[in-house]
Amino acid sequence: MARSPSPPPLPPASLEELPPGVRPSASGSARTEGYYKIPESAKSAYLLQRNRAIVNVSTAATSSGTAPAQASAISRSNRVNTRRLVQGMEQATKLLTSAAVGESTSSDLLKFNQLRTRKKQLKFARSPIHDWGLYAMESIPMGEMVIEYVGEVIRAQVADKREKYYERTGIGSSYLFRVDDDAVVDATKKGNLGRLINHCCAPNCTAKIITINGEKKIVIYAKTNIEPGEEITYDYHFPLEQEKIPCLCGSSRCRGFLN
Repeated sequence: MARSPSPPPLPPASLEELPPGVRPSASGSARTEGYYKIPESAKSAYLLQRNRAIVNVSTAATSSGTAPAQASAISRSNRVNTRRLVQGMEQATKLLTSAAVGESTSSDLLKFNQLRTRKKQLKFARSPIHDWGLYAMESIPMGEMVIEYVGEVIRAQVADKREKYYERTGIGSSYLFRVDDDAVVDATKKGNLGRLINHCCAPNCTAKIITINGEKKIVIYAKTNIEPGEEITYDYHFPLEQEKIPCLCGSSRCRGFLN
């Protein structure tokens, strides 16, 4: 049986219609030509969903005469550099955070040492809020430490038993200040003038727990500028309870109850 002659080659006009990088089919059927690789740059010309970044890398490598293995090495190197950059940014963020915390700790330590070196001029006297109160005898700027709340550090379980004991023995006021879930400062029988500070719904001070040399301290800070003769107050932040304790602070923002 005679073999049919091969079809004539495509005219030049048809060759111009082909995408760049695609060779013309001499037989008229691409299936008879076998498999051949189309460059990535040619695919990107008619496949819009191709990754242009990869195509550009391949094109740059081909135009500069770089081998495919070297192009892959460059791509891996870029990924490694990107990961190192991200890790460096994370480490820098941690350092900045720790530096900010360190500055705050150093500031608290400096103020605490100053407070111990020169204590604020304070006195106790009768208070219209409740029983005895603590009064400033000098001007105290906002942000300054006023006094440390000193007492016996006990466990929370011991504090619960002592509170019930104080109620049974008729002690009108107990001075238990919770530091955390495990520790409570009891200033009922072992304390300083800090235990006489009364509650106010709009106080001029606030209580803050700081750590000095690994030990937690309760310090009273001034929230506003305190003038001589002004009573020192802070918010007790008692938890909500069914049995209410009346508040007599006299503030315009008084909540009516301590708890």
